[in-house]
Amino acid sequence: MKLWVRADIPDSAEKRKEIVTVALESGVDTIIVRPEDEGFSSMGDYTLLINDGGKISGNVAFADIQNPKDQEKALEVAGKADAIILRTSDWTVIPLENMIAGFRNTGTEVMACASDIEQAELFADVLQKGVDGIVTETEDCDIIRRFAQMSASGGNVSLSVIEVLDTKKIGMGDRVCVDTITDMTPGEGILTGSSALCLFLIQSESEENGYVAARPFRVNAGAVHAYLMVPGDRTRYLSELRAGDPLILTNTDGRVRSSSVGRCKIEQRPMMLLEAYGGDHVYSVVLQNAETVKVCGPDGSKSVTALKKGDRVYAKLSTGGRHFGMEIEETVKEI
Repeated sequence: MKLWVRADIPDSAEKRKEIVTVALESGVDTIIVRPEDEGFSSMGDYTLLINDGGKISGNVAFADIQNPKDQEKALEVAGKADAIILRTSDWTVIPLENMIAGFRNTGTEVMACASDIEQAELFADVLQKGVDGIVTETEDCDIIRRFAQMSASGGNVSLSVIEVLDTKKIGMGDRVCVDTITDMTPGEGILTGSSALCLFLIQSESEENGYVAARPFRVNAGAVHAYLMVPGDRTRYLSELRAGDPLILTNTDGRVRSSSVGRCKIEQRPMMLLEAYGGDHVYSVVLQNAETVKVCGPDGSKSVTALKKGDRVYAKLSTGGRHFGMEIEETVKEI
């Protein structure tokens, strides 16, 4: 979820600068300031929006919703503004539902003002899709840091338990090691698979063994043809990844957080086909045949070289098909 920070609220210029500093240190890339604080743009590389008496720069609208007429007026910018900031002194779910429904598919993003984490979590779930982002409306820097942590966590994905059917060696292939800019913990890694319908949770190299040191920033993610999950519930091919590309990390609870690619290494390695059964389907993923490559499951992580029939592993299951990485309603059969 996108996060914008309002640094234009305090009367004190020193406090406004402190909020900008905290926002930048927390990874926020869009900050709203007063006209006299435009010089804050030199503090970092970010998008700076100017709030001049309720008029926001950058083709962003602002609406203070107090009654039904305010809602009707706000909806007039649907499809015209790139985004609209919605605030009210007394949020209830119904007005926000109306706004989300009214702006859906218009190209105008809905950003809702929130003063605490509970409000933000509520707004994220309204009408399932939720708002496109949150605008912080607080002078408390600790709360702003918590907002940033929530935004970076990315929410949750639903993981299913599927059973291993078989593993077999399939010869040499081009394997992709994804080195991220984030250290991961045991039980955390990347969702990848031969089909977008089933993405296996492949653990990072966060556990030491007797042969190599732990490399918690790395996921030995599989063959070049495989899909992986990236932000926006989209998929990409492992072979497409480049340094700086965004990706998501997932743990065994389904909790996801954002990261980026530091580098990718494509090397010839002996490969293994892992097949698993879930529902009425058989799914597969091609991984390097190495003891350091581990698949996560409800019974812990297990090396692909030690997997046997009946072992349970975690995967994200989907329906339909993919077009340029986006989920579509289409019958697709991948073998």
